[in-house]
Amino acid sequence: MKKQVLIAGGGIGGLAAALGASRAGWDVRLYERAAVISEVGAGVQIGPNVVRRLQAWGLQQALQAVAAFPGRLQVRNAVSGRELGVLPLGSAAVERYGAAYATIHRADLQGLLLQAVRDGTQTQLHLDHTLEAFAEDDGVVTVRTSRGKAVEGDALIGADGLWSRTRTQLLGAVPPRVSGHLAYRAMVPQAALPQALRTTQVTAWLGPRLHAVQYPVRRGELQNLVVIVQGPAPQDLQNWDHSANAADLERALQGTCAALQDVVRSVNPAAGGPGWRLWPLCDRSPVRSADEMAQGLVALLGDAAHPMRPYLAQGAGMAIEDAAELQRALSMHDLEVPLRLRRYALNRWQRNARVQARSIRNGRIFHATGPVRWGRDASLRVLGERLLDVPWLYRGDGAAASAL
Repeated sequence: MKKQVLIAGGGIGGLAAALGASRAGWDVRLYERAAVISEVGAGVQIGPNVVRRLQAWGLQQALQAVAAFPGRLQVRNAVSGRELGVLPLGSAAVERYGAAYATIHRADLQGLLLQAVRDGTQTQLHLDHTLEAFAEDDGVVTVRTSRGKAVEGDALIGADGLWSRTRTQLLGAVPPRVSGHLAYRAMVPQAALPQALRTTQVTAWLGPRLHAVQYPVRRGELQNLVVIVQGPAPQDLQNWDHSANAADLERALQGTCAALQDVVRSVNPAAGGPGWRLWPLCDRSPVRSADEMAQGLVALLGDAAHPMRPYLAQGAGMAIEDAAELQRALSMHDLEVPLRLRRYALNRWQRNARVQARSIRNGRIFHATGPVRWGRDASLRVLGERLLDVPWLYRGDGAAASAL
């Protein structure tokens, strides 16, 4: 008889976990608190380390149909507009790492995973259900849902995001950490932009106490824009997500170059986009041990385990890597389930912790002021490609990390 895994969360991590567990030969029941699996407009960068996982699941064609594949990453000074460094992507990434560097609309990434789960697995999707509590007894984990049902399984995977209820019961009610950074996000149809403001590459603008990133998504038809500034977070972190005031953002960008300000002003709801939305950024301290990712019959995955700041562009990527490792662990049929989940956690926690720590460090570098900022810019002008490449991340082999 097949073993059954219960998955909390229908986001990118939960769907990837469902796909991986199904490929490992398990029956899967996925519970998502929303009535419809959907995602708000935002872009995601997925490096070669992640694209290789999607290829292994047979999703290269689906990815090719919806993603963009930038030819290079350019870093510019947000005040002067000067180019600081360039990292070739495109064919260079394929040659170096065996897979492309892609940029994709989050909804498209979630959609292709959902389609793969629906078409290629027997996963039972239960929408408008929240897994509220669990208990373990005699090799069985029993979960209580928001509809009052008790569901039994052989394992539980908490992929229920930053405010994970699974994590709270497993590790205690410690709230996420407020970063002090606010992310303004927008999506703009490229056809609505002047030719000079359209892009086929990733551009990062580094300024004092702020930075911005722009890149194409959805085959290049849309441009994703993110501006991250330092500022106070609201009181209600769980429910605060609203249409942002463009005037506030323009004030935050005073003193930056005209080229960056032109990009930001191009976000106009009248041009076909929804305008700016605003999120407070939260994370947790880097994972400290395998016990923070799995105990007994319960494991955590993605943001439930290791929420991270977006300064290495690996939040979704680490969730997908988690799911691929979960697949390998669940396939070890000669091991008891707790040992399989323990193996999953042992093989993931240090890499996730390293990415979390590097993301925090990158945030300090991106937003640097004074002499540190001058040193950063000088280093990028001299060593641009060497500093911007991240071999240990894109190869996944533990090679030496770059400085940026």
